[in-house]
Parts: sequence; C-alpha cells; structure tokens
Amino acid sequence: MSDKREYIRFDWAIKRILRDKANKEVLEGLIQVLIGEPVSIMEILESESNKDRHEDKGNRVDVKANTEQGEIIIVEVQLTKERDFFQRILFGTATAIYDQIGIGQDYEVIKKVYSINILYFNFGSGDDYAFHGVTTFRGMTNKDAVLELNTENERKYISTETKRMTSPNEVFPEYFLLIVDRFNEVAKTPIEEWMAYLKDGAIREDTTAPGLQEARRKLEYMSMSEEERRAYRDYMVSVHAAKDAWDTAVDEAKAEGYADGRADGIEEAKRENARKMKEDNLPTEMIAKYTGLTVEQINSL
Repeated sequence: MSDKREYIRFDWAIKRILRDKANKEVLEGLIQVLIGEPVSIMEILESESNKDRHEDKGNRVDVKANTEQGEIIIVEVQLTKERDFFQRILFGTATAIYDQIGIGQDYEVIKKVYSINILYFNFGSGDDYAFHGVTTFRGMTNKDAVLELNTENERKYISTETKRMTSPNEVFPEYFLLIVDRFNEVAKTPIEEWMAYLKDGAIREDTTAPGLQEARRKLEYMSMSEEERRAYRDYMVSVHAAKDAWDTAVDEAKAEGYADGRADGIEEAKRENARKMKEDNLPTEMIAKYTGLTVEQINSL
C-alpha cells in the first residue's frame, strides 16, 4: 500500500534527528536489516563529523553508537565522491578500535566494529546496490580451507561474553556499502524497502521492515515545525547545488584534459567545484566536506 506522505531524507535526518537516543529505533532497524539480527543501541556517542579543519584527522562520522554487547556501529552518509574513500572508512574503523583500548589493557577488550556507509553517488562496478565486506582467512594451498577457531582458549580472545564465535571474521570489522543511486527495484524485501527510503524518502504504509514504521512516525516532513521545514528545504537545495556543481566541474575538467587520472587534474576539478559552490553561496564548511579542500584553500579562491 503506497503512502503519499513526504518523509525527511535519511542524510538530513541522521544529522539532525537520529543522533537523539529517543529515535534510536530507526537506526536499530537499519542495522538489523544489514547484519541479520536484532541490535540494541545503548548509547549514541558524540559525533565527530564537525571537525573545523580538513587536516584534523579525527574520526569524521555521522553517528557512532554502542550496542548492548559493546560493539561499535559507525554510520556515515557520503554525498560526493572521494578519491581516498576506502582509506577513509578504514581509518574510521581503525580509530574506533584504537579508542577502545587503554594503556596496559589486554587486547580482549576490543569489540567488533560495523562500518555502514550510505553513498549518494555511483561507486565502483558490480551488479548490485548493497555490498558487504568481511575478513576471512583462506588456505593458500587448499583454497577450500577456511580458518576457524576450535578450542575455547582460541575463542575466548574473540569474545569474553560468549563462546559461540568460531570465525575470526566475527571480531574483525565489517563494512556495508549502500549505493543509493543504483537502486531501481520494486521494494519487496526489507533491504529493498530501506533502499527505497534512502533514495526517494518513500516508505510503504504497511511496511514491516525493521525501523521503517518508526521512521514513518518520527521523520514525517509535515510533523516538523516551519523553522525545521525551512532548514530542510535549504539543505536539499544545497545538496542538489553541490551535486550539480561537482558534475559540471568534472565534465569541464575532462573536456579541458585535466581529469585524465593525474593528481593535478583531480585537484583542479576540486578547486573548480569549490569556486562554483562559493558562487552559489554554500557554507564554507559544506564546501570543505564535499570537495576535500581545506577552509584556507577555499577562502583563497
């Protein structure tokens, strides 16, 4: 059954609404759909995505949460392409791991990290819109062999709370990439319903997908105050302007021979993109986030 009401797009909601623990059921639903089991968020940690300087290598994420088991969930929305995307999400999980352990503590205190990345641009190739990455250890001579942990002594370093874990990939980080623009399916399964919401803000009235009924109640556009609706409209205008500016800059750079894979061509595309975004009066912080340039570089343009 279709629902004609308008819902706030996820990328805006995660910056303004979903950081509140009172709204955690929406995030719990998305995470449950991805990892295949219920998740209880106990704490939503202070976001680190508001760094003032691009050079500040703090963990720039939109939401960082702890589960009931102490596992860490990182959720980040990406609006434009970044040349070092994989390095950046690796840095995010590495920082989340490093921050867990204090001087003199045993490594067994380290909890699993899930990195959920929602991409509003096309990325890589592969006939799907949702990808899942895990670490496994496979045999080099026997390709069918997969390393498992058999003894309780081996397993205890994977989890001190449960002894059920038998594979190293249950302690190593897991990565989820949801490439929103690739989704063109009729939403039937929970992951398809979530992708439809991420792309178009569409939620079925009769949805049973985890988290989406909560999203219907909490993220309806008309339930916001006029000030909030105005802020949301301004945000969406900025998002579309930034995307148009980026696409135009890349096309112009290619036409002029800049973007042929050389570093100087990529940097020139970034600068041209930033100039166009400045002409559209986008905030400097937003330009820095979308282009990867520093505030000083943007101000000098």
